[in-house]
Amino acid sequence: MHNSALLPFLFLSASLSAPVLAQNAQILNGYWQYNEYLDANPAQKKLTQQLSNAVRERPIPLKARQGKPISISVVYPGQQISDYWVRNIKAFEARMDELNIRYELNQVFTRPNLDSRQQSLSLLEAVQNNADYLIFTLDTTRHRKFIEHVMSSTDTKLILQNITTPVRAWSQQQPFMYVGFDHMLGTQAIEQYYKAKMAKGSKYSVLYFSEGYISDARGDTFIESMTHHDSYQLASSFYTEATRESGYSATIGAVEKDPDLDFIYACSTDVALGAVEALSELKRSDIAINGWGGGTAELDAIERGDLDVTVMRMNDDTGVAMAEAIKWDLEDKIVPTVYSGDFELVTSGDSTQKIERLKRRAFRYSDQ
Repeated sequence: MHNSALLPFLFLSASLSAPVLAQNAQILNGYWQYNEYLDANPAQKKLTQQLSNAVRERPIPLKARQGKPISISVVYPGQQISDYWVRNIKAFEARMDELNIRYELNQVFTRPNLDSRQQSLSLLEAVQNNADYLIFTLDTTRHRKFIEHVMSSTDTKLILQNITTPVRAWSQQQPFMYVGFDHMLGTQAIEQYYKAKMAKGSKYSVLYFSEGYISDARGDTFIESMTHHDSYQLASSFYTEATRESGYSATIGAVEKDPDLDFIYACSTDVALGAVEALSELKRSDIAINGWGGGTAELDAIERGDLDVTVMRMNDDTGVAMAEAIKWDLEDKIVPTVYSGDFELVTSGDSTQKIERLKRRAFRYSDQ
């Protein structure tokens, strides 16, 4: 394999146009929705359920003998206020150790939407080193081209993190595994909260992540449900750089554009916390704001009353799921193509006791 051939794929522009919102089925065009995929593939549904059970249960150590440690490369957008990625790897390593799997881990944390060159070089290095497993994500066109090249040209097994919707075009050769917390299922929980709290016709603004899959899955599906199905009024929407600063700026712009906003839907932690800062500065405590993910920073903001609601991922589930999947692979068992962890809705009205109970469950490894 000529690794230099990867470079054109890695540095492609990642400009994606926003989908047409009038056609709900087209928002994630080209992807299977999580439950749709499982319903269409009963054998996969059974495997996913078995893995979910293993994640919730105590670890059973690896039965197969290892001739040498396996090599694992991780390239994550982990330099964020959201602690999802850092906690994920901590839980993964802790479970791998409990499973008595010998491994060598090479990890690189980058900034989402900013460090594309660093990310690209790290990916290239992982492939050149013939890693047994590569844990990466899929958010932009650039990522997709790279993933297709790796699947067709290397023996490295790809675990795609933070995506749970299989790509339809890859039906003949899917990655080793998609793992995460399904963006659409999490978004639906926040939708239901806003629909219960906000009168029909209420005005809102959407603060997207950076352009790409996450914005489509969390942002466009939200707009489709709220605006086209339930007549809430979309006053504005802004792509951000997935940072606190860009969330702050977008919120200032949203309120200037329409001071009569009732709520702001934020697509990620960093963006939400930037919005909180802007609303505080503008003295607009009347505008509701959500988080997305329920990491430590968001839960602290919920307890202060800065955020109204968040959908909380049972964070460590996905790290545990990756470790269990690798164990199954080493034992020559069939691994499910897709796995989504559990969510819980958390609001500023919830008791400290409830939030602490959820923290113990979500961070059972990463808080150790």
